Amino acid sequence: MSVTAPQQSAKSSVFWPIFIMAMGTFILGLTEFASMSMLPLIAASFNVTPSEAGYVISGYAIGVVIGAPLFMLLTNKINRRTALMLFTGMMCVANGLSAIATSLPEMVFYRVLSGLPHGAYFATSLLVAASMAPMGKRASYMSFVFSGLTIATIVGVPMATLVGQYVSWRLCMAIVAVLALIATVLVYKLVPSSPVTQPTSLKDEFGVLKNKLVWSISGIIFIGFGGVFCIYTYLADTILVVTEAPEYTISIAMMMFGIGTTIGNWVCGKLADKSPVSTTGIALLCSVSIAILYVQASYNIWLLYVAVFCLGASVGLAAVIQSMLLEVSPTGHAMIGALVQCAFNTANAIGPWVGGTLLASGATFNQTGYASAILFFGGFLMWALSCLFMRQSNIQFVKAPA
Repeated sequence: MSVTAPQQSAKSSVFWPIFIMAMGTFILGLTEFASMSMLPLIAASFNVTPSEAGYVISGYAIGVVIGAPLFMLLTNKINRRTALMLFTGMMCVANGLSAIATSLPEMVFYRVLSGLPHGAYFATSLLVAASMAPMGKRASYMSFVFSGLTIATIVGVPMATLVGQYVSWRLCMAIVAVLALIATVLVYKLVPSSPVTQPTSLKDEFGVLKNKLVWSISGIIFIGFGGVFCIYTYLADTILVVTEAPEYTISIAMMMFGIGTTIGNWVCGKLADKSPVSTTGIALLCSVSIAILYVQASYNIWLLYVAVFCLGASVGLAAVIQSMLLEVSPTGHAMIGALVQCAFNTANAIGPWVGGTLLASGATFNQTGYASAILFFGGFLMWALSCLFMRQSNIQFVKAPA
């Protein structure tokens, strides 16, 4: 079927706003994950132990959990383009301050500030993308915006790590601040005005929390995505201790994870346009299998690369799940966006805690795969519960036209 000129023009007019919003998620990916890879450098800079430097990561997570619901509610009635500019501006300032921090407490405070706009930016950009999507294309449009984060794990984080190692971690923070400033300008120039035509009240926003289906679908993230972080947190230790591979293979494994995330994000988005519920269930079951196979695959670096790639692909469900949440709740989208970000950061805490508990009992690093499988299966059970609730409520999703 041929594409008419108006159709081509429409696609072109949508591409750049989506691309710019994806640039914002790329910056957030750099902000969050690059600091993890540069933690030893930060610890050395402030003359503290690695465990003390870990507060830098915790500070960012705290900022996300606080900022996501707070800023989504505060910006609920303002133009979403203005909100995006506010959030990217905050990224610029907070990362700039992080670059000149003189002590660990100061750095932790600035990382809390850096985390504040994270969830709100993600939620708002995904809402804008969803509003621009034609019927049945919501999941793929949202996946495109989310792809900025996945690309950051492939390209941005490895490059930032090299800059940090050979120049300075402060320069990395400064570069992120400059990118955020550029993004602010581009959002103003290229993202169309997106006024909130029907602002919801605080009562409506909090009202979605009474919806059991919202909680069951969110539970897929709260529990299931803990499986990702359970393995990812101890991946470097697995490679060094269990696989007994050289240190440089850690970077390759991280890159494989990022590539898997990017491809999984695209594939899941396309499949979810046709059948989001089935796509989610099948992907969760596949993730259970991957986590179990990871235990044995970790004895061979090449098999481990494959397992990590597949693990990364499971992250592609993120935008699909948020798309499902928007479908099942006609109101309270700001709160839903905040809830999703809180769910991810909770999963980021649950996964390492479960894995750490297993290790404390005497398990080897690669056996975190078993704990990961249990968490993924927990996510699958939440999916099954969601299916039951949807059947009871006779909820059906809009499919993309053939």
